[in-house]
Amino acid sequence: MVSTSTTIMLIGLLISVLVSLSSAGDAFVYYDFEVSYITASLLGVPEQVIAINGKFPGPPINVTTNNNVVVNVHNKLDEELLMTWAGVFQRRTHWQDGVLGTNCPIPPKWNWTYQFQVKDQIGSFFYFPSLNFQRASGGYGGIIINNRPVIPIPFATPEDDIILMIGDWYSKSHSDLRKTLNGGKSLGMPDGVLINGKGPYKYNNSVPDGIDYETIDVHPGKTYRLRVHNVGVSTSLNFRIQSHNLLLAEVEGSYTVQQNYTSLDIHAGQSYSFLLTTDQNASSDYYIVASARMVNQTTWQKVTGVAILRYSNSKGKAHGPLPDPPQDENDKTFSMNQARSIRWNVSASGARPNPQGSFRYGDINVTDVFLIQNKPPVKIGGKKRSALNGVSFVNPTTPIRLADKHHLKGIYKMDFPHKPLTGAPRMETSIINGTYRGFLEIILQNNATKVHTYHLDGYNFFVVGMDYGEWSNNSRGTYNKWDGIARTTAQVYPGAWTAILVSLDNVGVWNLRTTNLDSWYLGQETYIRVVNPETAGNPQLALKTELPAPDNVLFCGALKKLQNQLEGNMVTVPLILAEVELMGIAELEYELEGGVTN
Repeated sequence: MVSTSTTIMLIGLLISVLVSLSSAGDAFVYYDFEVSYITASLLGVPEQVIAINGKFPGPPINVTTNNNVVVNVHNKLDEELLMTWAGVFQRRTHWQDGVLGTNCPIPPKWNWTYQFQVKDQIGSFFYFPSLNFQRASGGYGGIIINNRPVIPIPFATPEDDIILMIGDWYSKSHSDLRKTLNGGKSLGMPDGVLINGKGPYKYNNSVPDGIDYETIDVHPGKTYRLRVHNVGVSTSLNFRIQSHNLLLAEVEGSYTVQQNYTSLDIHAGQSYSFLLTTDQNASSDYYIVASARMVNQTTWQKVTGVAILRYSNSKGKAHGPLPDPPQDENDKTFSMNQARSIRWNVSASGARPNPQGSFRYGDINVTDVFLIQNKPPVKIGGKKRSALNGVSFVNPTTPIRLADKHHLKGIYKMDFPHKPLTGAPRMETSIINGTYRGFLEIILQNNATKVHTYHLDGYNFFVVGMDYGEWSNNSRGTYNKWDGIARTTAQVYPGAWTAILVSLDNVGVWNLRTTNLDSWYLGQETYIRVVNPETAGNPQLALKTELPAPDNVLFCGALKKLQNQLEGNMVTVPLILAEVELMGIAELEYELEGGVTN
């Protein structure tokens, strides 16, 4: 017998098909993801890896601006699962965000269908499992959002898109890594760096024999678009290609001023898009390198990923030493100055025909300010925890907005402090009360000893300043109010600060977190709750800024009994089809807008 969850998914898919066939609206794109374990020897040792449809990394999601994306996720793991779509805005649909503050997890052996629209967005992003440290075992893949044909891209059409997933890797399962953190210990040095799920090319005798490595095949005299994502646990990586320049063109949904780099630091969770011109003489293959940054290069030599760039007319194997990383061991400003050099292309069109710079963020008045500080982990209640402003986040058993919908009290507090607490750190479900259409200034102060990268779901933000030392009101005098890059992640160097500006125009509950998996797992996150007060008591008006919970919403925590009731009331597909036949197309479209599952 088909399970209730499967039946509901099928019903939703049928309705989506009917709507897409009968409406001239935006297209639907469908994906089916089976998330399961496989065994692979990535660094020469057999280990458990999380695969999508039997592949690691998983298949790319390749869509176009305004497409409706439907992903049916089958959880074949032995634990709960959520998939999140890092950097994809999901206008009005935070119910699809795939983090514990917005979604109940998908139980083992269940499937659940996500649907979201990539509304008014372009660029390079990635998806990954957000629970239980699972990203450390894989489960990730790239997301490409292409321009609509009517919107020009600010460079000639490349020969091809090439996705490169780089990241540090531990040859232990994510469950073993969790045990290490739960035991109060640090993870230590990674065992290596993977490029597209593969280990390093044997560039010297330090690399064991028999390691499978990635090869990127290209033709001479062409230009390729490289979409590079740091999907690792925590390590900042320097990315470079032997004898080639990297022309930076796009960062997480924003076209940049095009600049050449011989290498670029890519921090955990970040995505960059480069134009690579194959203009070398092909006397041999070339190294593609991702190596650890901000560490002792000798001690961390093994934490280096090496792939091969192979011209179709190549005359031999890559040889010689790897191209050098930045020589800045005693110059802590090099990487920061490189980051500051990345600028918004204000004259290029993004997802819309108007230039990116027509949104004059520097002229908007700030309505609220948060100075958010992180420190090294501390013990709270006898457990090692990480915190922001002295608050270590505790995920609610009932998702925040679901609790709102059902008028539950005491699930969370809207009391996240505007500045660091002076007392002892505490563990709480404390979130930010965001003002709809407000303009938020967030200063991220890193008082820890390693680089931290921060991500905000549902939004991009403007990186307007960064510097070493303690932020002060005078620091605002250094802000870039014109062409600071708009993106979804920002790094904060140790002993330094980064300032971002956010326009709160997307209703929902949105996760603000460090992308460093160890610190995130230990509590370094919060949420920004954005509610449109004008829609109170007006459901039709509310649909314009926030879609209601979908019909296939999962229930957990204090609402678990609703899930049990749902499973006890089987609904058949023929019944739904009979209802659809009686509905007018306009009514059907309204129901879709109101959250019918697809």
